[in-house]
Amino acid sequence: MQGITHSFSRLGNAVAPPIVAVLVALHSWRAAFVIVGVLTALWIVIWAVYYKDNPREHRSINEAELAKLPEHAKAAAANGEATPWKRILRRMSPTIFVYFCQVWTNTLFFSWVPIFFMNAYHLDLKKSAIFASGVFFAGVVGDVTGGLISDRVLKRTGNLRLARQGVIAASLVGTFGFLIPVMTSNDVNVVVWCLSGAFFMLELTIGPIWAVPMDVAPKFAGTASGMLNTGAALATIISPLVFGAIVDLSGNWSLPFVGSGIFLLIGALSTLAMRPDRDIDHTEAAQVKKEYAHG
Repeated sequence: MQGITHSFSRLGNAVAPPIVAVLVALHSWRAAFVIVGVLTALWIVIWAVYYKDNPREHRSINEAELAKLPEHAKAAAANGEATPWKRILRRMSPTIFVYFCQVWTNTLFFSWVPIFFMNAYHLDLKKSAIFASGVFFAGVVGDVTGGLISDRVLKRTGNLRLARQGVIAASLVGTFGFLIPVMTSNDVNVVVWCLSGAFFMLELTIGPIWAVPMDVAPKFAGTASGMLNTGAALATIISPLVFGAIVDLSGNWSLPFVGSGIFLLIGALSTLAMRPDRDIDHTEAAQVKKEYAHG
């Protein structure tokens, strides 16, 4: 489910470049902003009317679907259980760092790929938009595929670590492999295909890594997810500044991929510390047992 949800986000990334390029060509970049902004406002209204925070309140839900809804969220609210911030952060910290490493490269694609084609290969706006769109479409497939692989591994092996950590590590290492030709080749066709392969591999991470908050803190998955996204936000803020500084100093538009490759390998190695098979209750029980043994 996480992979499917995020795949539609990537679909937006894939569809937007050619649409904006056409709007700029027909009108201006200012008009493109206005038109896209109006469409976004209309979508917000539709979403606000249709979406319900509690699915039980949706008019389209049926009895069979109601029976499948989890009860833990309602039970937690009824008990008024305080949010164990420290325990959640302790268990989520390795995953947050891994996601920081993934999003560092992810941001490279979102903020860098369109202008990369324009500046490194001197392509016009139309061709840059088409190539960027193709790369992002690979991410749509990668999101869904990563979730399917993680679910399949878990179903066949029953090994949660393999289903989460294994898929994430393979995703990051695979991305690094596809980025090597991007850093070394001068053929734009090779670069486009390898960037597409890299983004496909990178997005394999999304499904399993967003399942970890539910693995680690099922009663507080919202809080754990917020912590995970904080790591992503930090990478999104910092990385474009670093990319720009590197290009300004070196004049090399491919050099930012080198730093991303380093983060990918660090992230893959860091998956060893994630342990999605140990939730916050398990951690607390282990700590109590340890204190009792030393008492």
